[in-house]
Amino acid sequence: MKKILILAVAMVMLFSVSASAITVAFSQIGQESDWRTANTDSVSNAINAEGWDYVYADAQQKQENQVQALRNFISQNVDYILFTGVVSTGWDEVLKEVNESEIPLILLDRMPDNIDDIEYAAAFGGDFVEEGRRMALWTANYVKKLGRENEELNVVILEGTTGADAATGRQQGITEILADYPNLKVIASQTGNFTRAEGQAVMESFLKAHDKIDILLAHNDDMALGAIESIKAAGIEPGKDIIIVGCDAPKTAFDAIIAGEMNATIECTPLYGPFVVDALKKLIAGEELGREVIHPEESCFDAEGGIVYSADGRLSEKAADKIGERLY
Repeated sequence: MKKILILAVAMVMLFSVSASAITVAFSQIGQESDWRTANTDSVSNAINAEGWDYVYADAQQKQENQVQALRNFISQNVDYILFTGVVSTGWDEVLKEVNESEIPLILLDRMPDNIDDIEYAAAFGGDFVEEGRRMALWTANYVKKLGRENEELNVVILEGTTGADAATGRQQGITEILADYPNLKVIASQTGNFTRAEGQAVMESFLKAHDKIDILLAHNDDMALGAIESIKAAGIEPGKDIIIVGCDAPKTAFDAIIAGEMNATIECTPLYGPFVVDALKKLIAGEELGREVIHPEESCFDAEGGIVYSADGRLSEKAADKIGERLY
């Protein structure tokens, strides 16, 4: 009995040592938005809670910084690499180096365009095309609810970072749906790089260039929130004179919806931490997770509820019903 007890204690000690010795490295694109900050915090907090060593590299929206970070992770011989690419292209060489190092790679949020040609242990990301569809369909439904479906309405679009699959996918989804609504006419579309400051600046230029703007679709809520400042500065009432729909659903967007300055937001949850930790535990235990890109559940939120599109036909919850529990 004493030998069994000693053996059990030794095994527990061995497991504790091996667990604490695990090093997880994360190459993140930067902190360009509330969503990104929440995403980073979720992943960091979840990993630190496990007692694993954690190496974080903020690329400050520069691809060359990420390439260098990935190579540093390889030289440090970390156990797992988490990777969110600032753009979709240009990763062939460095991700091949990651694969050759045999360090398991977990893809987060944005998928590289060579995903079919590389090895990765798991992948978690938003369904960006579907998010774009939901943005446009919510807008079309709202216009109909207002009785303006036969009126020609001018639409401007604030696009995300050029080359990022989040921007490419959301724009594809928006374009796909708007093709069925010829009364919703896109008169301007320009990148705001997913940042509030650039969203404000680009919206200011839109307002100067166009006498009539009826709808703003923003690839993320930070750009929408920046645009709201330019709209108010121009003496126009956001959410009423200009219908504003964003994407991501951080608490700041809910605040704007409740204040009547924004009309709706499509959720793209940043809270990947629990998914990542669960995947890592399975990988540590020797499980294989497959090549499917997992999409965390998403919803659509507005001030009124009930005028939304979702893939399974469910109605949205009101932003007012969710704002109290929104942590990001």
